[in-house]
Amino acid sequence: MNISHLLRQYEQGHRDFPELNLAGVDLSKVMLISVNLTKSNLMGINFSRGFLTKSNLSQASLNWGDLTYAKMSESQLIETDLTKANLTGAFMVKSVLRSAKLSGANLSYSNLRGANLSDANCCGANLQEINLREANLTGVNFNWANLSKARLSCAVLKQASFFGSNLTDAFIKEADLSHTNLEQVNFQNSRLSYSNLQGANLQGANLQGAKLRYIDLREANLQGANLRDADLEGADLTNAIVDNADFTNATLRDTKVIGTQLKPQTIQKNLSELQLKRNPNYAGSFEILSTSYAVAVFNKDNSLSC
Repeated sequence: MNISHLLRQYEQGHRDFPELNLAGVDLSKVMLISVNLTKSNLMGINFSRGFLTKSNLSQASLNWGDLTYAKMSESQLIETDLTKANLTGAFMVKSVLRSAKLSGANLSYSNLRGANLSDANCCGANLQEINLREANLTGVNFNWANLSKARLSCAVLKQASFFGSNLTDAFIKEADLSHTNLEQVNFQNSRLSYSNLQGANLQGANLQGAKLRYIDLREANLQGANLRDADLEGADLTNAIVDNADFTNATLRDTKVIGTQLKPQTIQKNLSELQLKRNPNYAGSFEILSTSYAVAVFNKDNSLSC
C-alpha cells in the first residue's frame, strides 16, 4: 500500500492496517489516531511529530525509526522492535511497551508517565531526563543505560537490572526497588527519599551526596558502597550489610541500625568533638547532637562505642 492510498483509506474511516510494509517512508506530522499497524515493517520510518495516539504497533519493526516528538499516548507497542530508534521528546503517557526492544534507543526528554515497560530491554539506551513517574518497570533491562536526571518517582522497579547504568541526579522518590540488583550503580546526588530498597544489592554503588531520607534499606547489601555526604536521616538500615562502606560525613540522624554491624569509618571531624546519645525510641539507633558526623560501632552486647 502506498502512502496516498493509506491516508485516503484513513480519511474514509478505515483504521485496520496490519502487516504493512512502510520501511523508510516519510510520515512526519501525519495523523493516524487509533490505527492498527501490528506486525508491520516500519524500519527506518519517519514518524517525527506525528499523531499515533491510541494506536497499536505491537510486534512492529520500528528499529532505526524517527519518532521524535511523536504523540503516542495510550498506544500499544507490545514486543515492538525499537532498537536504535529516536524517540527524543516523544509523548507516550500510559502507553504499553511490554517486552519492547529499546536497546540503544534515544528516549531523552520523552514522557512515559504511567507507562508499562515491564520486561522491556533498554540496554544502553539514552534515557536522560525521561519522565517515568508511576511507570511499571518490573524486570526492565537498564544495563549501561543513561538515566541521569530521569524522573522515576513512584515507579515499580522490582527485578529491574541496572548494571553499569548512570542514575546521577535522578529523582526516584517513593519508588519500589526492593530486592533489585543495583551493584556498582551510580546514584550520585540522586533523590531516593522514602523509596523501598529492602534487600537490594548495592555493592560498590555510588550514593555520594544522595538524598536517602526515610529510605528502607533493611537487609540491603551495601558492601563497599560510597555513602559520603549522603543524607540518611530516618533511614532504616536494619540488618543491612555495610562492610567497607564509606559513611564519611553522612547524616545519620534517627537512623535505624538494629542488627547492622557498623565498623569504624573515616571521620573528618576530630573524634573528641562528636556527641552521640541513645535514642530511646528503638534499640541500636542514634542521633547527631552537633554539626559533626560519625559512624557508630556496636559491640556484641549491643553497647554503643566510637
